Amino acid sequence: MDDQNKNLILATALSFAVILVWFLLFPPPEPVEDPNDPTVAESTEGAVDSTGAPIAATPQVAPGEPGAARSEPETADAPRLAIETGTLTGAISLQGGRIDQLSLKNYRESLEPGADIVSMLKPVGSADAYYALYGWAPGGDLTPDLVPGPNTLWQAPDGATLSPGAPVTLTWDNGQGLEFAREISIDQDYMFTVTQSVTNTGSANATLAPYGILARHGEPQDLKNFFILHEGMIAMADGELTETSYDDLDPATRYDEMAVENSGWIGFTDHYWMSTMIPAKGTAVRFSAFHDGARDIYQTTMRKPTQTLAPGATVAMTSQLFAGPKEWNTIRNYEAGERLDSFGSSLMYGLGLQSAQPHGIDGFIDAIDWGWFFFLTKPIFFGLHELNAAIGNMGWAIIALTLIIKALVFPLAYKSYASMARMKELQPKMEEIKERVGDDRQKMQQEIMALYKKEKVNPASGCLPILIQIPIFFSLYKVIFVTLELRHAPFIGWLRDLSAPDPSSIFNLFGLMPWDAPDPNSIVALIFIGVLPILLGVTMWIQQKLNPAPTDPTQKMIFAWMPWVFMFMLGGFASGLVVYWIANNTITFTQQYLIMRSHGYKPDVFGNILSSFRREKTDDGK
Repeated sequence: MDDQNKNLILATALSFAVILVWFLLFPPPEPVEDPNDPTVAESTEGAVDSTGAPIAATPQVAPGEPGAARSEPETADAPRLAIETGTLTGAISLQGGRIDQLSLKNYRESLEPGADIVSMLKPVGSADAYYALYGWAPGGDLTPDLVPGPNTLWQAPDGATLSPGAPVTLTWDNGQGLEFAREISIDQDYMFTVTQSVTNTGSANATLAPYGILARHGEPQDLKNFFILHEGMIAMADGELTETSYDDLDPATRYDEMAVENSGWIGFTDHYWMSTMIPAKGTAVRFSAFHDGARDIYQTTMRKPTQTLAPGATVAMTSQLFAGPKEWNTIRNYEAGERLDSFGSSLMYGLGLQSAQPHGIDGFIDAIDWGWFFFLTKPIFFGLHELNAAIGNMGWAIIALTLIIKALVFPLAYKSYASMARMKELQPKMEEIKERVGDDRQKMQQEIMALYKKEKVNPASGCLPILIQIPIFFSLYKVIFVTLELRHAPFIGWLRDLSAPDPSSIFNLFGLMPWDAPDPNSIVALIFIGVLPILLGVTMWIQQKLNPAPTDPTQKMIFAWMPWVFMFMLGGFASGLVVYWIANNTITFTQQYLIMRSHGYKPDVFGNILSSFRREKTDDGK
């Protein structure tokens, strides 16, 4: 490789180091104060958002304000209706009909025995309140107390439990000619279907509009604030994806509106969990998102245009609510509109050879943050998913995927490694040139380039595998960091979570000494690294011995130290990523060793390092 290509590799490595140091020096902020603290200002009481729907953060408002919610006070002992499925447990508060208590049965907060199951939605009054709310915005002569809002006390059948195949219907009569109903059903996974309807039994027209709200009090306490991951508002409006972080929902701006003509969805996405509202296809709605800075409330709203209801008429709006984990298979099935249980149907749909059903949710798979390299991250994850299904272990699936990727790029690698073998042959002649010209770098470069031309060697071709590997590396890192399927996925022995750093440590001699290893999130853990980072450094060092050494002493020293620098740099990365890197180094070394032997060279990696290579005659005497 010439100096320009070496500098490119060096710049990439140093940039990588700068990013790591930045996030060590500027970690994510501490959790925000409890937004339910009574000292928080109540400056938005009675306010409405840009769609005319009430701000969900107003449990008590003054009656008579346009668009404001009903004024019954929030009560801690409001009656509740249980939710129970194979994957969810929770409850609906009949005050406001809020879906505000939801936990995920199949996911726990940690791997510790007896750890709590993950809690997603939480009622007003608890820390990190997070809930879904539905209602009607009044228009014309209607006043807020004549439509159901955040504090309306709904009626429900006694002893009812919402479960798959057993929907429930909430009812409320305003006593002045409008009868409201809300039917809620749930499937076997994480999708609610909500049908809001109103019948005009009076003698005058009624003007109103249905809405849905997702509201969360404050930023989530486990906010990662990492550049590789989007957390915050997410929306799809007629094929256009919008992602806005919590910080970018500026209280001064307040509103971010999107008109939806045919299909879309809006909500909040976290690292592994998501809640979104999804209007029925073909329904024209308006989406909005804003941050109530005074009370630190984030809200997304879905609202249908205002309509006039004649006496004796009924109007309804059906929408869906997804609240659960971002499981790739589950979300993809919702997008397809059918269950894709076989490998064939999954592959056909993924390649675009099988169309989604009319009731599928357009673009729902993009709720997972695939990033700029989506054309790599999506197939990489599909491969991991299918290999894991076949092997039954995500760690071995990562190694198998590495083998497949190396096989796909082998034709390019073969030419590159053959060129590097020729470069190694020219190493003595390059040293002679360096000794002859001394410090005249320009003349040295001219003579080395002339040597390359004479021997028909392309020094840049040796960098090709590295250049190909860089986007693959970042894509796999993205997949491992972002996707839920790597969370708490075990590999072997002490590796119980491939999304977390290697928990072993030199500090306690890898568990032989009777004291705990350092906290994986501490600076000490970056020094007292574990087994996987050490294996990474060793495999990088061994693989490096097959490459031509730089002629420049400074570059030679930097490249000599690089394996050990990376060993510490990557020690705090997800162990699944380090497993990939170790497997990649091992396979690369094996390929390069065999290719170089096929070109008449016998690498002596474990012998005298200063004479690591020697020319060996082949059987045909060449």
